[in-house]
Amino acid sequence: MARRALPVGRLASLGATRDFHDRRLAADGRQAAPSLPSVIGQLGSLDFKTRTAAAQTIRRLPPVTAIPALVDAVRGNGDGYVRYQTLVLLSGFGADAANQTMRQALTDKNDRLRAVAYAWFEHHPQPDVTPALVAALTTEQSEFVRPALTRAIAATRDEARVTATLVPLVRRGANFFRSGVMEALGDYGAKSAVPPLVEAAQQDGPLQENAIEALGKIGDASVVSLLGSLKPSVPADVQPSVAAALCQLGVDCEAQTQSIIGTLATAARDDSRARVAEAAAHALAVLAVAGNPPALTALLDQGEAAAEPARSPIALAVGYVALRQPGVMLQAIQARAARPATLALLRDAFDILSDEDFERECFFTDVRRVYWEASEGSAERQTAQAVIAALEF
Repeated sequence: MARRALPVGRLASLGATRDFHDRRLAADGRQAAPSLPSVIGQLGSLDFKTRTAAAQTIRRLPPVTAIPALVDAVRGNGDGYVRYQTLVLLSGFGADAANQTMRQALTDKNDRLRAVAYAWFEHHPQPDVTPALVAALTTEQSEFVRPALTRAIAATRDEARVTATLVPLVRRGANFFRSGVMEALGDYGAKSAVPPLVEAAQQDGPLQENAIEALGKIGDASVVSLLGSLKPSVPADVQPSVAAALCQLGVDCEAQTQSIIGTLATAARDDSRARVAEAAAHALAVLAVAGNPPALTALLDQGEAAAEPARSPIALAVGYVALRQPGVMLQAIQARAARPATLALLRDAFDILSDEDFERECFFTDVRRVYWEASEGSAERQTAQAVIAALEF
């Protein structure tokens, strides 16, 4: 579960989103908005197709119609799940539309709303919100919510506050929380976290892999010798993370990448090595996010060819890349001419990540922006359209 921490996000501007909605509305030939109260109510339906269709309808409404209705639903709908879904959809209409409501959601009693609000402020750090985030760290105990809060604090890049509040949590607390803290500190390059991460990296157990991954992301060259000494002795399912970390630190990156690719290729064909295959797939995803094209190509190649049980962890790794670097994923899909096997793998990834509603909405927003910014008939627009069709958003 540690690997499914919330990704680093990117939201399109309200202007770009409005452009998409207005043009799509015109293309559909719609003259009037549907009855919004009924559509919003359908976001709480137990039927997946009904919920999906309602979200599709709302995304395609003019902002002047959708935004007030979504804000009202977040604040006053009697169904807590509908409130959550409307807040997620509101985020796709941009900062001007959502920011004030997100501020209010920081103290909401609904766990899901708080998680979305924390994720929003990870993506949109605002100095005057930081004290409230730090204060919440002492009271927020929800296992579902706390990882998003720690990421929001790490994203402030306020070194003093991060050092005081998050770095000590590397050494204490439940493993689930500690792993999320490690990933957040790694993603946001918190150099002050290196000493406790080094300690954790040298200890056998479930957090060793998280600590090694974070050290690679932070990029402190002082840990190269340590990682090199660990590689021969760590378990087989930790070795891909060591190789990925060394690659990120500039140690024979091509050879490290090829080693991980080879590990995935062999482990994916051996059900008894499922955990090794999962670790290798995740290591390639980390490298792909960091800007390593061969890692992503190999991940897609292996995923398209894999059967279960290997396919699911590879698809999850593909989803990790898509949510953290949507532009990179779109370019990779475009280079593969949006072939059905690639899109099917991406679809599987999003099915696995079905609980990451907010992060998926960020991805959807980015794809819609790419679609409308690309010229008619261009490869970029065709790729975006293929992804929209495959993911049905």
